[in-house]
Amino acid sequence: MFFHRTALLLFTLPLHADVDAWDLPPVSYSDTPARDRMTQLVEKWARDPSSIRGTTPLERVRGILSALDVPESSQVLVFSKTSKQNGLISPANPRALYFSRDCYCGYVPGGMMEVIIQDAALGPVFYVIDPGNAASPPKVERDTNDCLSCHATGRTENAPGLLVRSVYPDENGQALLSLGSGLITHQTPVSQRWGGYYVTGSISLPHLGNRTYTDGREAQPERKDLPDLTGKINTSKYLRSTSDVVALMVLEHQCQAHNLLTAASMNYRRAYYLGKAMDPQGDPDQGSADRLADYAAAKIVQWFLFAGEADQGEDGVEGNDEFQRQFEASVPHAEDGASLADFQLNGRIFKHRCSYMIYSEAFRSLPVAVKKRVIAGLRKVLEAPADDDAYPDMKLPERRKTAGILHDTGVW
Repeated sequence: MFFHRTALLLFTLPLHADVDAWDLPPVSYSDTPARDRMTQLVEKWARDPSSIRGTTPLERVRGILSALDVPESSQVLVFSKTSKQNGLISPANPRALYFSRDCYCGYVPGGMMEVIIQDAALGPVFYVIDPGNAASPPKVERDTNDCLSCHATGRTENAPGLLVRSVYPDENGQALLSLGSGLITHQTPVSQRWGGYYVTGSISLPHLGNRTYTDGREAQPERKDLPDLTGKINTSKYLRSTSDVVALMVLEHQCQAHNLLTAASMNYRRAYYLGKAMDPQGDPDQGSADRLADYAAAKIVQWFLFAGEADQGEDGVEGNDEFQRQFEASVPHAEDGASLADFQLNGRIFKHRCSYMIYSEAFRSLPVAVKKRVIAGLRKVLEAPADDDAYPDMKLPERRKTAGILHDTGVW
């Protein structure tokens, strides 16, 4: 393990004070043109301006979400000032977030739209969009600087990535950092989640959402169920009146999955490139690249199998039915209709504990050496568990069912 960690650090840290590792060959992130779906959409607009949908900013947001296959029902609202557009964000004017497996979109009423979308070669690519109006088309700019100041740090596995934060916002949405803050994943106890977020639906455990805080006072989680946000904000400025608890829980799992996949791809490619440069006749997979592939695959396997998933309470979670239906429909199904998107929402998020992110573009574009190790690691747990198995609460029927879904949907 010591050697694996050393190799990982070697290739995730910048080799020059002014150059980030992802901007070095072979990735050359900032200098390489993107070919993701946002780029293709902009090209379509240029060829056919009539394909631009809507005239108001909100209509433009709806049109872009539709073009990128991002469901409106995934909407969650964050009112803490923890974004590029802090001056516009407040409890009365939260930032809306929408997502699919391969794309994340944000929008602040009165401000810009932001898109993070997966590119097969570059990983997540960041865009800032002025939605325009009836007199002007949208203006789209790729960002390789400002966004990465928060979205490419140790909190995102030292690669361009995503994060969900919980903070203690005051009445204006300003984070009270004296009270603390933290990243949220599926491992985070519910009592520490959703500070700065609106949360609609219900969960039996107390949390930090749906409220503001005062500096110097003890901040305790509370249960604050909201069916929707009518009366709390002007819902006409948004595509939905909800900030769905189930969508939030899916997002928290997905963002870290994306980070692990991106870091694995970039680190392995960099190690392979350097190994080949140092010994053109040698096999880079016999050195650091090999160790990095092992290390990264082990982390991905653990995440995909929901290791350390926090309990949701005995009474479970109730959220927006439309989000759940659309989410389940977006994921491949086995011959008997089962899928990795089948929700349980009682004790854990999903019935079958292997991440649906195995169908993502980020997983598909993993280097073959890493992908093979991930699949081998999953098969070992699901098909041939050992006596010292690390997943004792995953019983044999669940493993067999999950393995069958992966087989039927072409993963192996």
